[in-house]
Amino acid sequence: MSQQIKKVFVYTELQFSIPFDQVPWKEINANLLTIDGLIRKTWLSGVGSNSVGGFYEFENLDKAQHFAWHIFPSEAKNFGVSFMTKIFNGDITTEASIEMKSPHY
Repeated sequence: MSQQIKKVFVYTELQFSIPFDQVPWKEINANLLTIDGLIRKTWLSGVGSNSVGGFYEFENLDKAQHFAWHIFPSEAKNFGVSFMTKIFNGDITTEASIEMKSPHY
């Protein structure tokens, strides 16, 4: 059984350069809305690099790990690019984030 974390965030980035208006985000969003445990995603586009990524919030660690280890790698493979994915514990950063008026807390 995995660690019980109430607030879990995942950061992803595809290792390629593409203007965001060429990203098929509507199609990707439709697929993302079917992912079990996904609460929300914020799209990211690299300033000066046009890398494409995202900041996700999940219901729990198990669902975040499933996304990071099984679902997102397939998405990167569809684009034919490498990727970076990191999972973050949002519980231990709650107080600091609330103090900074984070919309995720």
